[in-house]
Amino acid sequence: MERAFFEAGKALTELRDRRLYRSTHKTFEDYCRDRFAHSRQQSNYLIAAAGVYENLTTKGSQILPTSERQVRSMTKLEPQEQQEVWLRAVELAGGKVPTGRIVKDVVQRIIERTQVPNTYQIGEVCQIIVKDNPELRGKGGCWAIISAVNEFSCTVEIWNGEYTIGLQHLKSYNYLPAECEQVREISDRINRVYSSGLEESVQKFLESLGKLNRAYLTDLEAKVLSLLELEIGV
Repeated sequence: MERAFFEAGKALTELRDRRLYRSTHKTFEDYCRDRFAHSRQQSNYLIAAAGVYENLTTKGSQILPTSERQVRSMTKLEPQEQQEVWLRAVELAGGKVPTGRIVKDVVQRIIERTQVPNTYQIGEVCQIIVKDNPELRGKGGCWAIISAVNEFSCTVEIWNGEYTIGLQHLKSYNYLPAECEQVREISDRINRVYSSGLEESVQKFLESLGKLNRAYLTDLEAKVLSLLELEIGV
């Protein structure tokens, strides 16, 4: 039973990565909701926790986590930092399995120790770097337009919504102000056109526009986007 969350996370990882859910459901999120009665976020928590558990076992840790919540705060750390945090947390717990609160406190100290200044500016365009963060799955490479600058993160707008993302998952394109404005305009246009009811090929085209490594559309891309706007009536 102590490994139940790990086994669940590993099974979900295989279901997602091999797309086994497609035999009965269109999306992984729908599958998790119907099959397990929980959200995709909860599935992602289990998947990430299984990765942490596996990482700790590679270093031969004798005392291992027994629940997903104990390691939730560790999932965004680098593997070496995860091991460091767990060993310290076990020590603080008197050689026993630490609570999630103890682990979270140790994680916070690690973050403060490695803190770097948040130099991003509102309106700046960045690229999303997934970097083993399951919550960012599918968003790698997307344009991220800074809308708020926080202490350890930024709130960003991408073509399909707003998210709060840690600094380690952002990389600036170093665009000029005029280029940033162009990206915002294109992103807004994509957002107005995109919907889950569109044909899959059209969705993929729009998603690809939101991941361009340039701040402009080619003539052909612009024409196709304009045609879609006309067709949909936006």
